[in-house]
Amino acid sequence: MAWQTRLTPELARFVAEQDHFYLGTANAAGRPYIQHRGGPKGFLKVLGENRLGFADFAGNQQFVTLGHLAENPQAFLFLIDYPARRRVKIRGQARAVADDPALARSLADPAYPGRVERAILIDIDEWDANCPSHILPRWDAAALTPAFERLEARIRALETQVRALGGDPGAFDMPA
Repeated sequence: MAWQTRLTPELARFVAEQDHFYLGTANAAGRPYIQHRGGPKGFLKVLGENRLGFADFAGNQQFVTLGHLAENPQAFLFLIDYPARRRVKIRGQARAVADDPALARSLADPAYPGRVERAILIDIDEWDANCPSHILPRWDAAALTPAFERLEARIRALETQVRALGGDPGAFDMPA
């Protein structure tokens, strides 16, 4: 697929499912920096056919990304969905908006405990989704916990059944 310049409905759905991404910036001299950004699923929001935005939460107080954006608006977003083995790269122009509390609130999730300090807006120049080669699937606790709970319930039911048949379910315990 060639680099595209407009968000598609498919890309908008992909963005809405993400709970993290990596943001690359560079200062005026070209010195690069990459920062992980995380939040609740969907915290990176589609604001138009060429614009994304997110609430920027209080963090490590280094402000490197903000310093870079003040000197050089070029930005690169790298989004990766490990279970689906999908990645999207987005190039654009980003800016921090600190003087618009209504905008920052509109991008924030009221249920998320992070303290919003500003909004970051990204005007997309181009984006690309590329192949899943070499992306190892990884799953988060929200995906794994229900499966573990089902397995633990099944184990308890089977242990109860073994006891009812006069057996010792502890006899099958694996050594530590």
